[in-house]
Amino acid sequence: MVAAPTQGPNIVVITGLSGAGRSNAANVLEDIGYFVVDNLPVDMMPELVARLGASEGGERRIAVVVDTRSSMTPEALENALLEMQRAGLPTTVLFLDADVRTLARRFEETRRPHPVEASSLVESIRKERDQFEDIRAMAHVVVDTTDLNVHDLRGRLRGAFADAETDTGMRVDVTSFGFKRGPLRVVDLMFDVRFLPNPYWVPDLRSKTGLDGEVRDFVFSHPEAGDFLARVTDMLDFLIPLYIAEGKSYLTIGIGCTGGQHRSVALAEAIGDHLREEGISTVVNHRDKPDS
Repeated sequence: MVAAPTQGPNIVVITGLSGAGRSNAANVLEDIGYFVVDNLPVDMMPELVARLGASEGGERRIAVVVDTRSSMTPEALENALLEMQRAGLPTTVLFLDADVRTLARRFEETRRPHPVEASSLVESIRKERDQFEDIRAMAHVVVDTTDLNVHDLRGRLRGAFADAETDTGMRVDVTSFGFKRGPLRVVDLMFDVRFLPNPYWVPDLRSKTGLDGEVRDFVFSHPEAGDFLARVTDMLDFLIPLYIAEGKSYLTIGIGCTGGQHRSVALAEAIGDHLREEGISTVVNHRDKPDS
């Protein structure tokens, strides 16, 4: 059994599909002060993490990359997480994901072989996805990198982990999006605001976004927008303490409209402002806003 350090470090386990951005995620966490260990066998993780954190002047933030190279199985990872939990080592599992087409394109561009053997690249990706299904289900944070470049991923992970050492409550990601590009693939709560009048049909507002005052004023000039905001924030005020009590520390909220430029952006910002006023660590992202 691992002996618990007097004051345990903050630990992030980075895993996910090959090509989804594990290495980039590890680089981001290293840049914000995490000590990163790559390709560590899962059964060695509890002991190593405890030693790194318990030694004099030990590491306060530790990130461990585990994947198919480590012969990882859902059972092995679950056992390691349970052992660290019993040892008083707070651990967050970060899972990186992307769609099959994106993963295939990334492998073709880099000309790297896929670590899972199969009859074709696409079949290798699908086989690995099946193998990781249970591991993805136990993750605390799932980041879909399909539409993210390196800079977007850096911003998303900084928002989630930069203040992890001091933040002991819920962290929330509010993301606006447009249904015309498809709904978010990773989301806990999703709201459709296409019932509101669309600023796109107002010529002076078409090229603007929900970050502009004219668009916000237009959206909230309709009573339904204020009613919606009040009802959603009331629900979140009710739900978030219950999620925290059950041990959930990350929550992803999606706000969708047609194009992801006007209504969803304005309401995502308003929801983010409310949560911050309530003392909830919150980041707001806009998937489909121009230049976001």
